[in-house]
Amino acid sequence: MQTREILSKVKTGEISIEEAERFFKKEPFLECTGALETGAGGKTYFGPGYDFARLDTHREIRQGFPEVVFCENKADAHLVEIYRSLYETFGEVFGTRASKSQYELVRQVIPEIVYDEISGILKKEKEKEKIGNVVVCTAGTADVPVAEEAAQTAEYFGTKVVRIYDVGVSGLHRLLYQLDEIQKANCVIAVAGMEGALPGVIGGLVENPVIAVPVAVGYGVSAGGYAALLSMLSSCANGVAVVNIGNGFGAGYLATQINRLAVKGTRGIKNDSEW
Repeated sequence: MQTREILSKVKTGEISIEEAERFFKKEPFLECTGALETGAGGKTYFGPGYDFARLDTHREIRQGFPEVVFCENKADAHLVEIYRSLYETFGEVFGTRASKSQYELVRQVIPEIVYDEISGILKKEKEKEKIGNVVVCTAGTADVPVAEEAAQTAEYFGTKVVRIYDVGVSGLHRLLYQLDEIQKANCVIAVAGMEGALPGVIGGLVENPVIAVPVAVGYGVSAGGYAALLSMLSSCANGVAVVNIGNGFGAGYLATQINRLAVKGTRGIKNDSEW
């Protein structure tokens, strides 16, 4: 439960002041502890005296979004314990850059976990209302994995997402055909490799912010996405912001923040208590 929910339940008598006090006395993080040791049969387990993670349980209170797990490069035992702890605490958990083998491990402790091989998203989420409107576009099909990381991140945080894929500038008519839908968005995420032209083109056609995501897609001189990155940073279109190469998560997070502000303005909302 979050701060406002606790206070509301005290007000209605659902929980006592003492219960609320116990909640607020908790540390604003959850320690994952134990040493990685090898036992019989080569099985890895946790022993005493090893703190490998401090999960930020109050992040949603401060920032409006819960902590997300970056799965890549984490030890298997660490990842499983982090997922278990977050799921038991919040009833949902979201991670990026997960492998199929990591999914198989986490599924042993959270059978309901869902894995998307295209984006690498590993999640178990609660039902929630999707608000506003964010459009995610790609220049080509090869850009879809990063676009899906962005789209599913935004959806997890409660954003309504419209996907418009494979509308790159090599066939500009495909983009123009979808222009009405793109112009309705509170924010557009444009994902592109090669020369990275798509965000600049979209930026010249819409009135709301465009988040450009360079992708490591292209032939030799594209240099692992640097050509697209530099092109996007050099765009003459106004209102285009650029995230790091392949950072779909960052784009989805930022788009959600922009979308929330737009929805608040539309509803005349002045603070979160009015949601």
